[in-house]
Amino acid sequence: MNILAILIPVSLTLGGLGLLAFLWSLRSDQYDDLDGAAWRILLDDETPPVDVDQRPETDHPAGS
Repeated sequence: MNILAILIPVSLTLGGLGLLAFLWSLRSDQYDDLDGAAWRILLDDETPPVDVDQRPETDHPAGS
């Protein structure tokens, strides 16, 4: 029974922290654009990725 005197305040504190984190996320506009990231993943990039074999080589050796 003594453990309940510890667990109940701890659980209420954790629940309050979760509620505060949720309210912070609402106020900092975390949920404004829910579809934007889903559509951005489907769009083509502006610049094509550089192929490793086509990179220009340097004229000097790595040791000098």
